[in-house]
Amino acid sequence: MDVPEVRRRVRAAIEQARRDAAARRERTDAASQAYLEFLTARAVPAFGSLAAALTAEGHAFKVFTPAGSVRLASERSPDDFVELTLDGAEDPPQVLGRSSTGRGRRSVTREQHLRAASIADLTDEDVVTFAIGELVSILER
Repeated sequence: MDVPEVRRRVRAAIEQARRDAAARRERTDAASQAYLEFLTARAVPAFGSLAAALTAEGHAFKVFTPAGSVRLASERSPDDFVELTLDGAEDPPQVLGRSSTGRGRRSVTREQHLRAASIADLTDEDVVTFAIGELVSILER
């Protein structure tokens, strides 16, 4: 293969990589904006409702909103929590649900994407369904 042909192909690959990176940045920016709207409009209020319901049933939980996420944590054990955050490693980025349960000296952590949908399509029902599913393992102890 001659050198000019290899150079042409290398330049085309470099240009394609630049276009792909720019498109990914645009998708990530759009997903970040949609996630912030989802967090403030649906996730935080849903976690607040869950905390109120759990407290009314005798299980003390509080809602925390560290930067870019929301966490429903047990007041009895800091190792017991359910949280939502943005998974920027995916393309396009998705909402990642994480739960942790303390078991003696060890902690069991599970992660899953909330739902295979765009962030804008996620509802408070999706949030509540995920959180209750994960809370079962925390509450059964």
